[in-house]
Amino acid sequence: MYKSRYAILIVLLAVSMTWPLGHAHADQSFQRLLPLLIDLDGWQGKKPDGVSMEMADTSMTTATRDYERGAAKVHATVIVGQAAEGALAPLQGGMNLETSEGHMVSATIRGLSALKVFNSKEKSGNLMVELDKNAMFNFAYEGMGEDEALALADKFDWKAIQTAARKK
Repeated sequence: MYKSRYAILIVLLAVSMTWPLGHAHADQSFQRLLPLLIDLDGWQGKKPDGVSMEMADTSMTTATRDYERGAAKVHATVIVGQAAEGALAPLQGGMNLETSEGHMVSATIRGLSALKVFNSKEKSGNLMVELDKNAMFNFAYEGMGEDEALALADKFDWKAIQTAARKK
């Protein structure tokens, strides 16, 4: 009995000693994306944050930053991994949908495939940009028109984000 407790204690001690090293390695994946979530003039940007996760057959890295200006809000996100692949599926079919309340339109912006979603009643929407087959830039907004939101999204350096997302 004493030996089994001692063995468990040794294992827990070994795990706790290596835990910070594993955490520091994971931090590096999303850290390269954080500086690309820039300040937006006239907007109050919260501190950018991110997560990197690796499991047996999958990995995912996200970097996010929220912005506010009065009642208007923006949420910029970079997603790398299989979650991005799934989210990008509507772009593959060239989805286009228009209703009296808004639209969902596939487009090419700056040479990249994109999906623009806008709800005119709520003055909210989303811009999803395919950076790679498993990487995307997502720009969700509320409290503003589509043209203003697209102009804000255009301030981000998508090519630099694409390059950083491709790094392993």
